[in-house]
Amino acid sequence: PHDTLGQLPFGVLVTSPVQVAVEREGEALFSAYKPVPFLIRKAAITQLPSVASLATLRSLPAAPANRRAFIGFGDPWFSAEQMVEAKTEAAAAVQAASLTTRGATRGEPTRLQTRGLPLVRRSAPATTGIDSAELGNLPRLPDTADEVRGIALALNAAPTDLYLGAAANEKNVKSVDLSNRRVVMFATHGLIPGDLNGLLQPALALSAPNVADIDGDGLLTLDEVLGLKLNADWVVLSACNTATGDGAGAEAVSGLGRAFFYAGTRALLVSNWPVETTSARALTTDLFARQARDANLARATALQQAMLGLLDGPGFVDPASRQSVFAYSHPIFWAPFSLVGDGGGSARSVAEAK
Repeated sequence: PHDTLGQLPFGVLVTSPVQVAVEREGEALFSAYKPVPFLIRKAAITQLPSVASLATLRSLPAAPANRRAFIGFGDPWFSAEQMVEAKTEAAAAVQAASLTTRGATRGEPTRLQTRGLPLVRRSAPATTGIDSAELGNLPRLPDTADEVRGIALALNAAPTDLYLGAAANEKNVKSVDLSNRRVVMFATHGLIPGDLNGLLQPALALSAPNVADIDGDGLLTLDEVLGLKLNADWVVLSACNTATGDGAGAEAVSGLGRAFFYAGTRALLVSNWPVETTSARALTTDLFARQARDANLARATALQQAMLGLLDGPGFVDPASRQSVFAYSHPIFWAPFSLVGDGGGSARSVAEAK
């Protein structure tokens, strides 16, 4: 796809006429979308940056068998205020866990607080209406830390392979050996020229230098991506909305995406819009868990199966009532991610996950 077609994940096309019914009383919200004959039910889908790129990707030499499973960068802190906020949240979580444990030993019930419908989409940069936008204007993405941890767990990665908060910085990205990782993940904002003062290239936003106590500008620009040395089966660009075909993300996918291919990845997993947090975490974690379990499962098929798992599954279940609050059958939940590059993979490359 190109231009405005790049905004449409092909999996949401329908293969026969259909009318979505209205949910009956007692049914979970969005459950009426389950019977819709989406194309994803019939086909595993891969996008290519160009037709010629498939031959290039398929001609890459086999990756070494001793690569490590994963490395992930997520939940960067863009300002000192966000750092303080994150540390306060962490301290509160420890205290809450302690109180819950003490309550349980006394036989007291666990109480859950709800704030209505728990449907939250990730924040996206909104700098177009700001006269002067700096790195600190970007919203934090705290839920991406759980997503990075979930994929690491699915791939049996070590805790030292996770770079979160202040550690998700420009210096660590450039100094760590990325060439021996099968999956490289960046869970952060993708930016285009003009989003921030002086930004002339597409870039990924990382922790601010004053927070991480390093030199640099807190941005991994296109030129810097070109300088990376990868030998990856996947690069995951989660939460950065880089697959948008027209408008805000167009230059990010054409620039950053192609740069990552040049740097040495066989496939990209990119998002088309700001995703809903719980379903995005469930989809990406399930995707890599499936590949880890089945050495012959191709990348595109693994993504298809993970999408169908969301589409046909119970959706968001309220922990207190154990009832499905809303289904993940609407495309806003299962369709955001697109696979760009070589969707085939090989048994040799994915068997290492075992």
